[in-house]
Amino acid sequence: MSHYAPPLISAERVIGGRAYDFSQRVAVMAIVNRTPDSFHDRGRTFALEKATEAVRAAAEAGADWIDIGGVPFAPGPYVSAQEELDRVLPVVEAAQGLAVVSVDTYRPEVAREVIKAGAGVVNDTSGLRDVAMADAVAGTDAALVITHSLAKPRTPYPGPSYGDVTAEVAGFLRDRVRLALEHGVRPEQIIVDPGHDLNKNTYHTLEVTRRLREIADIGHPLLAAVSNKDFIGETLDRPQGERLPGTLAAVVFCILQGARIVRVHDVRAAVEAVRMTEAMLGLREPAYTRHNMA
Repeated sequence: MSHYAPPLISAERVIGGRAYDFSQRVAVMAIVNRTPDSFHDRGRTFALEKATEAVRAAAEAGADWIDIGGVPFAPGPYVSAQEELDRVLPVVEAAQGLAVVSVDTYRPEVAREVIKAGAGVVNDTSGLRDVAMADAVAGTDAALVITHSLAKPRTPYPGPSYGDVTAEVAGFLRDRVRLALEHGVRPEQIIVDPGHDLNKNTYHTLEVTRRLREIADIGHPLLAAVSNKDFIGETLDRPQGERLPGTLAAVVFCILQGARIVRVHDVRAAVEAVRMTEAMLGLREPAYTRHNMA
């Protein structure tokens, strides 16, 4: 995959007890939100029973990882750390053994507890705004996703402005990676995410996606969280619920630009798009071959 991915720092990793070689495969991360106000599912999996059903369905559909969220990044009502833990811990426990478990949180105290409960990934959309997050992950076996954003989570940030958005995102991520390393996070624990749509308008996100290789060149596995986001809706004039074709196009494009983890809502469709892309890149054998075979 060298043509499509830059050399990776510690391409071979053990995450959540499972071995990955990101030079040879792409991980599909499913999204399960225990929130009443997520931008896509609008509370569909807020009830614990619905969330655990969604975890099982994602695993059956082929998800490699399952990302569990208790508080959205977008502006909304305050949720305490204890309430966030009450939302996510039962789902973390329900997902054990089904896939690698990730928790989408910006709170170090939540990260510590979910790691104890078996989470293999902490997905910090605040980009180490609280450096104690690095301290919470250092010394554990958990991976840490460092995401570009400008505002505090749950905080409005209208009219974000950049000079060169891709260069600024890459610079931010390089600085935060250095900060994580200074606080004891090991290189093989780090994953980077350019933060599609987070404090970015559609033009910004399209530009970052077009030049995603510059972010991948940082050298840590790159996560692309593009699923059903507004840059797709605004580009194609499609509301939530009608963005799957645009999402799949963005997923495949990001893989070709170096993404190694893709975060998605529609798991089965995304898994098939990702596995087909891997096969076309020569990384995966067909499930079977009969057509024109001797």
